[in-house]
Amino acid sequence: MPSFDIVSEVDLHAVSNAVDQANRETGNRFDFKGTASVIERAAAELTLRSASEFQLQRMLDILHNRLTRRGVDIHALQAGETSVHGNRATLAITIRQGIDQDTARTLIHRIKDTRRKVQAAIQGDRVRIPGKNRDDLQKIISSLRESPGALPLQFINFRD
Repeated sequence: MPSFDIVSEVDLHAVSNAVDQANRETGNRFDFKGTASVIERAAAELTLRSASEFQLQRMLDILHNRLTRRGVDIHALQAGETSVHGNRATLAITIRQGIDQDTARTLIHRIKDTRRKVQAAIQGDRVRIPGKNRDDLQKIISSLRESPGALPLQFINFRD
């Protein structure tokens, strides 16, 4: 029976490379000289530190640019609140990995609304879609690609 999995994954190695490039660019730019602006990565979290909130926004633009050049979807980033203490501004960004239960349920409802003869099952942080007909599975993939969602989705393990 043909099946495929829906996942939401981010290449953390590409994120590390993008952070390194963004740090190099902020270190070389004239408007960041003497501000000790830096982007730090720890596991699945990024922390931007700079002297002002305006510079944080410029750093965020640079980071988004570097991430999109490396093929990382910026919808996987979830920015927190900007905290300003004196002459230091900090922004925490979380990299979302996997599909949470609520998003998985909405995906299943969108799949059932297509009225195709497939089943959908939540398996941890992914959704498995088995069906009898390969064409139905391909139409489900195309319908999910057309309608934008909260997370970037990848379709893996397509098996006949």
